[in-house]
Amino acid sequence: MKHSIVTICKKLSSALLLNTLLTIFVALFILEQNFSYKKIDNLNQQRELINSLQTMKENDKQLAHIKSDGTINLILARINHLKQYYTYDFVGKFIIFSQEEYFADLNRLQKTLQEIKELLDQYYTGYAENRPKVKERLSSEIQRFNKELDDLFIKNVAYNQKKSSLIAKFTIFLLFISIITTLYYRKKVNIILSDISFLTAIHPTSKNYKTKTIEADAILMKMTKKNTNTIDPELLDPVTELLNHRGLSTVYIQKKNQKPEHYTSVTIVEIRNFSKENKQYPQEVIQAILKKVASILALFEQPSDIIARTDFNKFTIVLSRASKEQCFKEIEQIVQSIQEIKFKLPNGDYKNIDVTAAFVIKTKKRSLDDALKEAITILEFAKKHDGLTIAQKRDMTDLEI
Repeated sequence: MKHSIVTICKKLSSALLLNTLLTIFVALFILEQNFSYKKIDNLNQQRELINSLQTMKENDKQLAHIKSDGTINLILARINHLKQYYTYDFVGKFIIFSQEEYFADLNRLQKTLQEIKELLDQYYTGYAENRPKVKERLSSEIQRFNKELDDLFIKNVAYNQKKSSLIAKFTIFLLFISIITTLYYRKKVNIILSDISFLTAIHPTSKNYKTKTIEADAILMKMTKKNTNTIDPELLDPVTELLNHRGLSTVYIQKKNQKPEHYTSVTIVEIRNFSKENKQYPQEVIQAILKKVASILALFEQPSDIIARTDFNKFTIVLSRASKEQCFKEIEQIVQSIQEIKFKLPNGDYKNIDVTAAFVIKTKKRSLDDALKEAITILEFAKKHDGLTIAQKRDMTDLEI
């Protein structure tokens, strides 16, 4: 059964998205725990404030009354903070569903606080003979308030235990999903890598290798399939089965008007590892490199394009695209793909293919030969400047200045 690289990539993308979402959920749950500590701190502050009412000095009853009102307002603000914290309590709202009970407890706390406030008003503004009785009721209500705080403490601890258990289970589930996903897609990615390694190898490690992906099959067919029946053999290069210099000129005449609204670029790519004068590698290695470069070029070829081997170590590429930028961008991709090819040296080491290219935009009024001559001039200039991989006419002007 053949695998599809597109399907694998889509499923891998979905799996990574799922893992990311699960990780975000776990992170939110963990961050949410911070609000549990804020709740505990809030409840402790309320306890200190409510108990301070019993130790308040009464030398100036009017001032004591004002201070008690301020204390009540501070406690009320703390209760409102507890209500606001629930906005970020995702576990409580959507998993444990504790919202109704939580707000009922806080409303009860608010009600008790309101009764304490009324008793304080009676205590400081009422008749002196009633104060002992009011003070006794006030002490009882403060004790009730403290008991309600204790209940909230206990519920918060129990709630945090439930939340911690959920987070632990969710984390284990996430870990399990991540392990399964990693192992499964590691195997799938290795299948893709093995096909890519075979397609890009100068010397395939196994001649009987069978591609495992649909896309690799299609690429292999495109690399090996040559329509030689419709092209005169005299127009073909015998080593690469690409067009030769004569074939380039002949086919250009046939195709030049296919897309008149498009821009035409002429690019000469030279392999600098060897030349006619510098044949430092065995003939079979040079031919293997030429064939591999030809197969890479064939992958980018469109019906309106022309690809030819026009010299011992030079290839000419004529592209027809909707914009100049698109032409140059595609040449960049082609050059990068060639540079990534490695070939085996006689001593057993591997070396990348080193190329220099000259890029020219051919106007409609200009002949192909003129464009080729300009490209050759730019190429010779680029070879003298090692920093130039794909040179254009403007590079010559800039560097000369």
